[in-house]
Amino acid sequence: MSLFDVNDIVLALHQARDEWRDSQRRSREPGSREFPSRDALAGIVESLKGALFPMRLGPPDLRHESEDFYVGHTLHSALQSLLVQSRLELRYNARHNPRDAEAIDAEGAAAVRAFAAALPGIRRLLDGDVLAAFQGDPAARSVDEVLLCYPGILAMVHHRLAHQLYGLGLPLLARIVAEIAHGQTGIDIHPGAKIDAGFFIDHGTGVVIGETAVIGKRVRIYQAVTLGAKRFPTDGEGKLQKGLPRHPVVEDDVVIYAGATILGRVTLGKGATIGGNVWITDDVPPGASVTQASLQNAPQHRAA
Repeated sequence: MSLFDVNDIVLALHQARDEWRDSQRRSREPGSREFPSRDALAGIVESLKGALFPMRLGPPDLRHESEDFYVGHTLHSALQSLLVQSRLELRYNARHNPRDAEAIDAEGAAAVRAFAAALPGIRRLLDGDVLAAFQGDPAARSVDEVLLCYPGILAMVHHRLAHQLYGLGLPLLARIVAEIAHGQTGIDIHPGAKIDAGFFIDHGTGVVIGETAVIGKRVRIYQAVTLGAKRFPTDGEGKLQKGLPRHPVVEDDVVIYAGATILGRVTLGKGATIGGNVWITDDVPPGASVTQASLQNAPQHRAA
């Protein structure tokens, strides 16, 4: 006799799934998987990391003379898997507005080709991020240590890949890639955020960067920094309006210290320094230094 009688539970779970599928207008017809796999995306990203940095993030027994072979083989496998996942997302998006299957497949193939073509540029952006971390942290002993150990760099590897997918019309794949890094590092970067070259997140735990944030060159931020929205506008029916610019713009060479919260579509001017644990909902001029003490004496930068 089985220790657990699960038949009733299996039936109840079946009913719960049917209720959910009916409420979401999902088909009850037997078929294959309807949407992308988080596990598959995790494997794809690991392969892409190895292809981008083969001698540091690739297999431990890899030799220089085998680099190109390894990169080619790994890329081919990863891109084939990414193609499968991209088509799943596109079919998922078309569930309420059916489209020709061949058109969906062609769109997925075009997106993955464009993604593959962007990888050399992504590698160069990441090299700049690694160098910024090495130059910005006196505790860093080498660029290799930075790439292998720093959570901010891991988050940026994922973000650079996710942002490319987001721009190619694959936002669900992008969000999964971003959330894998979020779970591993505690750094939450929406794949829609635009981040320029030489970005450095020091320590990183608790950092939040919203979907419409725009970050310039050579920006450095510390743990628990939030670049968030101040309010969420709704339409005439009370539903949230999505996609509106609602997160900060951070210009070149800005430094934001730990615990700072910047909310709304405000601009932090070039070269500004934002002190720790401040709350900002207004623009900051270029070159300004904002601290808790200065906020108490400057109404234009109100503290909460």
